Amino acid sequence: MDVEHVAGLPHPRLRPFVTRYSGYRMRTEPGVHRGLPSRSLTLVVTLDGTVDLPDGRFAALCGGLHDEAVLISHDGFQHGVQCDLTPLGMRALFGVPAGELSCTTVGLDALGVPDVELRERLRTAVTWADRFACLDVVLGGLVRPVRQRPEVAWAWQRLATGAPVGEIAAEVGWSRQHLSARFAAEYGLTPKVVARVMRFERANRMLRGERRPTLTEVAAACGYTDQAHLNRDWRALCGATPTEWIAAELPFVQGGEHGQGAQWPS
Repeated sequence: MDVEHVAGLPHPRLRPFVTRYSGYRMRTEPGVHRGLPSRSLTLVVTLDGTVDLPDGRFAALCGGLHDEAVLISHDGFQHGVQCDLTPLGMRALFGVPAGELSCTTVGLDALGVPDVELRERLRTAVTWADRFACLDVVLGGLVRPVRQRPEVAWAWQRLATGAPVGEIAAEVGWSRQHLSARFAAEYGLTPKVVARVMRFERANRMLRGERRPTLTEVAAACGYTDQAHLNRDWRALCGATPTEWIAAELPFVQGGEHGQGAQWPS
């Protein structure tokens, strides 16, 4: 296995919309990789080949929030750049709510970005730092004024702290049903599902750490009732238990443990 993975931060002006850049170049055995649910949308530009999904092949793509693993086929060589986008970033960069891409993937050209030109610019850049700087310029040029319901933005922030949905609804003065409908219209998933995804993401980050905790420790730290609850949730969201995922994929994704993104290639 030959894996190169380089992470970088976007320009400060972009960080409310893009949380991380990840450059990757890897040679592995051909197979199928799981793109895991997370709180980020995923923008990928390949430098070689394509990203092969059940619904198509893409040289450059943007994938929305999702609540189950996305299966990515590969021939053993992957080379490109991944950008982790916040939901607000969809409005700022592309003028649409994140909910429009929920559980789906589109080519970057469908969002009005000249993907062929962007891909060529990234290919001609000499270093990963140069490629990240190129993304700063291109994405920075897309930023537009953003309007979003403050109640749903507040709900997202409170979910990230682990607050229960009923408490959040009371804070914004809405019923749970109204909050759920407004929230899903903006993000594509209900508050309950997003809370579940965020908890899964926290557990996933713990398992990628330098000192891998026991599953019992992960379950307790992330708010699962017990290890059996952790296993059930992982099987629903990932398609495998934590033990199965570690055996199949952790060496493949090692190096991306600090990221927030959907972990498509990294």
